[in-house]
Amino acid sequence: MTTVTLDDIRAAAERIKDFVDRTPCRYSRKLSQRTGAEVWVKFENAHFTSSFKERGARNKLMQLSPAEKKRGVIAASAGNHAQALAYHGQQLGVPVTIVMPHGTPFVKIEKTRSYGANVVIEGGDFTEATNHAMKLRDEHDYVFVSAFDDLQILTGQGTCGLEMLEDAPDLDAVIVPIGGGGLIAGVASAVKALKPGIKVYGVEAAMYPSFVARRKGEKPKCGGQTIAEGIAIKAVGEIPFAVADPLIDEVLVVDEADFERAVAMYANVEKTVAEGAGAGGLAALLRYPAKFKGQKVGLVLAGGNIDARMLASVLYRDMVRQGRMVTYRIIGDDRPGVLAGMSAVIGKLGGNILDVIHNRLSLEVPAKGAEYDIVVETRDEQHADEIRQALKESGYVLTNA
Repeated sequence: MTTVTLDDIRAAAERIKDFVDRTPCRYSRKLSQRTGAEVWVKFENAHFTSSFKERGARNKLMQLSPAEKKRGVIAASAGNHAQALAYHGQQLGVPVTIVMPHGTPFVKIEKTRSYGANVVIEGGDFTEATNHAMKLRDEHDYVFVSAFDDLQILTGQGTCGLEMLEDAPDLDAVIVPIGGGGLIAGVASAVKALKPGIKVYGVEAAMYPSFVARRKGEKPKCGGQTIAEGIAIKAVGEIPFAVADPLIDEVLVVDEADFERAVAMYANVEKTVAEGAGAGGLAALLRYPAKFKGQKVGLVLAGGNIDARMLASVLYRDMVRQGRMVTYRIIGDDRPGVLAGMSAVIGKLGGNILDVIHNRLSLEVPAKGAEYDIVVETRDEQHADEIRQALKESGYVLTNA
């Protein structure tokens, strides 16, 4: 049976303490008020490379032999593992090669290169990139460093759990995102050893339920574009599964809308940036509030590396979801003054017009008419309804009323 002991994790903590930030674990009054649980957040987005991956990367690299360090390491990654390994490899003088699949965002490629790594773009997905990394390992005698399927990696990740219980020893439960399984295997090993009665919950994206399927003895059905790309793994690692499976009380599956709500809530309520996968713990808490009501719950905010355009999109979509950004589609005459009249009605009630789109080619309107899509920022759903009603009373025809 594969296990990680508390002594192993404590040794890792001592090994990396001067090189990896000790991130804060803080009580959130605002999130607690909104969820009904007593919420503590472990801010792993506060690391230099903005994710928990630094813990495992540093622990692994520091245990390489002098000969292995000279040979250099290789990994397949399109994100956080790549940056963590590149950064700490640079600090230790270890050559790092990263294989990234085609389609990896340019900003991630450049950030990894900025830490001194040799980046190779190969493969259509993570599996193909991994296969190419293995090929390069054999050709150049590199040391392969898995993002999760490695005892030293997941032992390093376990230091996150140690710190959580140091700061919040009364936690009843912790919620941890699951991709390849390294983080939850390490955290579960630490917190269960320190406090056997604590509950450990994993979180998977509905599109990539690999851990849930593995537990059921089924072949995972994975695929699709998810905002939680950091945990979009088609097969959980062998070592992490062996370590974590006996320790995890339940794995919760959440949908895309849950991840979006969590990313937006971290930004709007906690005033911190979370990537989709990193917000998995809060996503589960928002999806299953009754399960955690009244409990002291620790959330691992695993990372904050989200593309700026994606973050903006999520925040706008959240405003739409809350009724704070509304599109009024109005059919009207195509003549001077019509748009001014609509704007006057909206402005009088305090609506802020963000965009106006004229469609004169819609076959749903007369040749002398036009379809107007007016995007308006409102205070809430009630305010949006007030504006909608006022437009109707002013004689405007709304097709999405």
